[in-house]
Amino acid sequence: MKRFTVIIIVALASLNAWGQDISGAWNGILNLPSAVNGKIQSIQLRVVFHIQKTATGYTATMDSPDQGAKDIPVTSVSFENKVLKLSIANAGIEYEGVLNADGNITGTFRQMQISLEVNLTREKLETEKPRRPQEPSKPYPYYEEEVSFENRDDGVTLAGTLTLPEKEGRFPAVVLISGSGAQNRDEEIMGHKPFLVLSDYLTRNGIAVLRFDDRGIAASTGNFQTATSYDFSKDVEAGVKYLQSRKEINSSKIGLIGHSEGGIIAPMLAARSKNIAFIVMLAGGGVRMDSLLVLQVEAISGAFGVNKTEIQINSGISKKIYDIVIRTDDTAQLRKDAETCLRQAIAQHPLFKSGSISEDAFIHSEIMKISSPWFRYFIRYNPAVALEKLKCPVLALNGEKDVQVTPKENLEAIAKALEKGKNKRFTTKELPGLNHLFQECTTGLHTEYAGIEQTFSPVALDIILKWIKEQIMI
Repeated sequence: MKRFTVIIIVALASLNAWGQDISGAWNGILNLPSAVNGKIQSIQLRVVFHIQKTATGYTATMDSPDQGAKDIPVTSVSFENKVLKLSIANAGIEYEGVLNADGNITGTFRQMQISLEVNLTREKLETEKPRRPQEPSKPYPYYEEEVSFENRDDGVTLAGTLTLPEKEGRFPAVVLISGSGAQNRDEEIMGHKPFLVLSDYLTRNGIAVLRFDDRGIAASTGNFQTATSYDFSKDVEAGVKYLQSRKEINSSKIGLIGHSEGGIIAPMLAARSKNIAFIVMLAGGGVRMDSLLVLQVEAISGAFGVNKTEIQINSGISKKIYDIVIRTDDTAQLRKDAETCLRQAIAQHPLFKSGSISEDAFIHSEIMKISSPWFRYFIRYNPAVALEKLKCPVLALNGEKDVQVTPKENLEAIAKALEKGKNKRFTTKELPGLNHLFQECTTGLHTEYAGIEQTFSPVALDIILKWIKEQIMI
């Protein structure tokens, strides 16, 4: 899921050593390596850190303009003896930089196996736009409208885009549901806009599409950090109700297309609503989420060439941590037990803590992540419960080289649950050569995403369109 794979960029700056205020916007560029067809390429992604001074130090938020992300909270900010340190706990990111005499910061960004130089300046920076041949250009051959709708239960207003084949008419429609992590309406990631490409393709072929910014992201209101998958399903439900209110939409032919976490949210909503005509699960989970994350760790580690012994050690530690989260309702006790488990794991297997981050900082980062409302709900969730209740048609697609939601185990679990619920109108398909984003790829790793020009496989787009047309008979 993208929450565990998206490379969020971090760096920050200051001038406090010379008595200057470091408050304000700081800009940097991350030259992200991307391996495609055995060749290392690089994509530039901008970062902007907004620092504010407080009575006790500093706070900060981060923007990633090229990924459409704004106001991402920085967990900790410190600046002492010309050294700036930043961390974003739920992304496992650390940055350390040194303030130079020229007023800029030279530093290093680390996340997972990636370690890159990232330098910061107060000057606004621009990057070369990567080639994305599938992105449509205006004017579009269809009608497009900026819209908003309310999840009244939670007091959230969602902002999005509705595209219609024509301004007038009565059309079948889909709501697009993004994957985990803070996503805008285009599900923007690594310079790609998969939901823009998918929306454009479907609308050109007669299907209306509603896509929207996650709550608390871009133009939508609400608090993303405190929301769970169930909360997001209520936002999607509000989108369905909005479509039902539009005279241009055939209310009996409204479906859902969910990617990654969105692929478990779609059946979650469809299981409790009679208003969903069909669902498409794109890399959606079928096994319980704790098992899915263990499979993810094993697949990604294996693709990176980690030896089997180390993979088994990491999997074992992960299972222990997930078990603590699942069986512990009290937050204080959860954090206490998790800290004990993590310190024992690091003592026995020092390589479990990667990078130069201190043991205390690493443990704090992990504990904050696993004790968040989203993670606690997510790790306990079993997609089979909702899948067994589905009566509408279901299409489940996975890429053969997906290392985030492994295809074999999850497609088999989806089919088993649907069969148990006596749903006879479903199709599961593993698509050769595609990754988690449904790009044609080499390894399937997230390190390839940015360097691949293709945003969404034409084969996958065609399968989705033809299947939907079969269900709604247009």
